[in-house]
Amino acid sequence: MDKKLLDILACPSCKSSLKYLKEEQELVCVPCRLAYEVRDDIPIMLIDEARKLTSDEAKALR
Repeated sequence: MDKKLLDILACPSCKSSLKYLKEEQELVCVPCRLAYEVRDDIPIMLIDEARKLTSDEAKALR
């Protein structure tokens, strides 16, 4: 994922910054507990398509 793109992207729900998880190919918003998929280096920033993080996943990212 391009660093410049990552710097300007924000969670569409709460506008917080996102963490990029390279192995999972996801952008994660810790406050919202949402993970947005990255397909072919294109982030899918749709709230309806985001995956809810489990409690354990959210704790591990803090």
